[in-house]
Amino acid sequence: MATVDDVRRLALSLPRTQEHLIRDRVKFRIGSIVYLALSRDESELGFAFPKEERAALVAAEPAKFFLPRESDLRFNWVEAHLGALDQDELTELVIEAWRMVVPAKVARAHLDPPAAPPLPPAPSLAELRSSDEVFNGFPGVDRSWLALRADTGSALDLARAEHRTALHRWLNSWGCRIRYPREGEPDRFGTELAAWWRRHTLADAPLARLTARDISRLAGAYEELAALPIGRRSLGPTAASKALYALRPDTVMPWDAAIAQRLYGSRDRAAFARHLELGRTWARAALEAAGGIPEADLCAELGRPAVSLAKVLDEHLYVTITHRA
Repeated sequence: MATVDDVRRLALSLPRTQEHLIRDRVKFRIGSIVYLALSRDESELGFAFPKEERAALVAAEPAKFFLPRESDLRFNWVEAHLGALDQDELTELVIEAWRMVVPAKVARAHLDPPAAPPLPPAPSLAELRSSDEVFNGFPGVDRSWLALRADTGSALDLARAEHRTALHRWLNSWGCRIRYPREGEPDRFGTELAAWWRRHTLADAPLARLTARDISRLAGAYEELAALPIGRRSLGPTAASKALYALRPDTVMPWDAAIAQRLYGSRDRAAFARHLELGRTWARAALEAAGGIPEADLCAELGRPAVSLAKVLDEHLYVTITHRA
């Protein structure tokens, strides 16, 4: 059974989509064109659909689909009982509705992206050491991270309001620009973050020991987190990856837009899974090259004792891709 959260997750994963609350109804649109709209009680979903085909759709499954009100019959639009849709149906309907209102080249770029370039080989220990020398030269390189750890102890727990606030501050220290609530205003980011945290159990194995199942679940958590609504926009891919790193610093190799675009040509769920797979391969290679010493000892030898191997690998990508851009 499809839910409002499923609609939001799918819609906000599609390029140019914005969520708006209009007359107490949640709507998703491209520019000024609405392509999805929930009823006020969120039990019904209206969506863009060719009007010449909708009579056949409704006739085929009248318990699931129905015509819009008379004033909307002139539009390419039809309605559905949200709870009657399964996940596959909802995905197809949302994507096809979105495709109707975006330029064809935008749809092609998202749905049929060019093949990603081959992934780079694992860096040598000398290359990692060289990158970390550069990274250590950046002003206040570990200041915000150490402050986060001081505020939250050994692990972030997003069930705690003070930990959510600490993560909010840390993300903004990295330029994520998540608005702080004004006095007396509800903390929507904190509320959405807490709900996301309750829905996901994140793997906590070191990056080198992640299983395929771990990676799949982390990628799913990333996808939902990136689509998390914060004001007029979603949290986004970079902030989502950094938040996952903050939650699981030994497990998650984060990224930024430049890294994701260079390596994968995308920042969707599949690309993030590939990124974790790349990190796992690189972490295993680094540990093997170091003779199997403990990960913490390797990071110290590379000049980065305050962070994990996942972060060391991220810093190498930052220095060799983002910093050079």
